[in-house]
Formats: sequence, C-alpha cells, structure tokens
Amino acid sequence: MSVYADVIRYRELFSSLFRRDLRAKYRGSVLGLAWTLLHPLVLMGVYLLVFSLLWRVTEIGSDDYWLFLLSALPAWVFFATALQGSTRSLLENANLIRKVRFPRQLVPLSIVGTNLVSFAVMLGVVICLSLIVLPEARSTVWLAIPLGALFACIVAGVALALASLNALYRDVEHLVAALLLPWFFLTPVLYSLDQLPGVDDYPAAEFALHWLNFLTPPIEAMRASLFFGDAPSAADTVYTVVAAIVALALGAFVFSRSDDRIAVEV
Repeated sequence: MSVYADVIRYRELFSSLFRRDLRAKYRGSVLGLAWTLLHPLVLMGVYLLVFSLLWRVTEIGSDDYWLFLLSALPAWVFFATALQGSTRSLLENANLIRKVRFPRQLVPLSIVGTNLVSFAVMLGVVICLSLIVLPEARSTVWLAIPLGALFACIVAGVALALASLNALYRDVEHLVAALLLPWFFLTPVLYSLDQLPGVDDYPAAEFALHWLNFLTPPIEAMRASLFFGDAPSAADTVYTVVAAIVALALGAFVFSRSDDRIAVEV
C-alpha cells in the first residue's frame, strides 16, 4: 500500500494541495472557509425541506423521519461530491503533473480530504442531534465514528481508481455523472430496505440493493447506531471492513497500472 503511504511520506505536499483545494472551493466568497461549516449544514437543510416536509415520504414507524434521513445523508453527500471532484482532478491539474514529478495520487486524495471535512461536520451534527432527540441511541452513536472512517477509506479507494481511469478514458467522468442520480435512489437514504412495499415479493431485488450496492451496508450500519440505537449487524460491519480493504486495494492497483501513462494522457 505504498500508494497511500506516500500521503504520510509527502505530508507537507499533501497538506499544501489540501489547503489549496479547500481555498479554491470557496474562493471569491465573502465567508471564505466558513463555508466549510455552513455548506454541509445548508445542504442538510435543503434535503430536509424537500424530502421530509414538502415530499411526504412514508414514515419509518417514527415521528423522527427527518433524523432517519439525516442519519444516512452525510455518507451519501460525501460519496457523491468526492467522486465528482476527484474524477476530474488529474485532468484539472494537468499543467502541474506535466511539469513536476511527484506522487500523483495525492491530487485526487486531496479532493477526498477536502470533502471529508464536510462529512465530518455533517456527521458531528447528526451525532449531536441523536444524543438530544434519541436517548436510546446515546450508547451507540459513537460507533458511527469508526464506521465513518471505514466509509472514508471506501470513498478514497473508489475515487483514486476513477480518477486514474478518467485520465486515460474521458468517458469515465460522464459515466459517473450519469450514474449518481439513479445510484442515489438505489441506496437506502430516503427509505429503509425492510419498509419497501415489494420487498417480500422480490427478495432477489432486496438482496441486490443490500449486498451488490457497496454503499448500503455502511449506510445501514451507521443508521443503526445513529437512529435505531442498535449495534450494527455483524454482516453489515464485516462487509464494511472488507469493502474498505478491497476499495483501497483496487484504487492502489488501478493507479499503479496507469501511473506511467497519466502524465502523457492528461
């Protein structure tokens, strides 16, 4: 895993790229880096307004649907924004890549890092809300922190793989953009899998949504600890750990195979 060890080895360069990306994200705005805190809060508010108030989704056996939604939303927003930003990152830094020899994987990983800040803010807000609103979840909400760290590893590995592939094949970024919307509705963010009307009639579909969509087990695990006050199921937890390892290995493999061609192709 030397691909990721370079983040530590070249931590000053990574820190520089991270700060540059963070500043560039809010350059020209009046509030500047304060948007690092405000943007995820505003985004969460918009989702709540649309899906919890204006669009009356069937209640999940609770009056706290808004918190049910928030328990999964940070993970999805982190995944979608990190993928969109990192996929094009190598192309957008083509001038730097052509001129200077450095560990190129730091570029997409720095994008993941900037979005990880927003993810941490949103997850912190949800943890605080769960502690206040759901007394039964006070003993389990802290499990969302290691689960969130594992989810960040999944995102980092997938983002690195897609950024590497997009440097060689430009169709990848368009494919990612096209898939994110249907992927959102195929991921249990707005609903619970066991509450779907046709879940008993189509068990194969439920199995596919749960186990073929690698976002579902970590989101279900975080929701269990944040909303239901339960320890995540062993199956979801093991799946999340394995998915994190596989994603990191896949990202390292794809990047290593394409690294020599990236400077030429971009």
